[in-house]
Amino acid sequence: MARKDKYPTPPTKDVHSPERAEQLVQIVNDALNRFSGSADELEKAVGMMMLGDYLGWKVLVIIHNKRTLRKYEEILGINVREFFLEEGLIAKRVLGYEIALKLGSFWKVVSGDVSVENRRDMTDPAGELKK
Repeated sequence: MARKDKYPTPPTKDVHSPERAEQLVQIVNDALNRFSGSADELEKAVGMMMLGDYLGWKVLVIIHNKRTLRKYEEILGINVREFFLEEGLIAKRVLGYEIALKLGSFWKVVSGDVSVENRRDMTDPAGELKK
């Protein structure tokens, strides 16, 4: 019997339209033209941006601290809350976000008022966490 995924990874066309893909590439090009500093930081910022359409800004706020998020926004020249949808297509694969939804206290999870162990962990498409 074939596995039924709880949170299937969507086809690329459902995540990045040709126009969106072009926009992402332009942002990377612009960032490369402006950037000076550790290549690690640029790489992490670009990685966050590529996952943003899959996860949404609420997940990004849960998995990154405020200072890191601001640094990546500055590198890329974007505002995460304006640039990404609130909830991406696979947002519920991130444990911190799924728990925040169940508790009905998103901002308390973000602020740390409600501690969520492994809040950055992500399940596979079947909803399984493998460590």
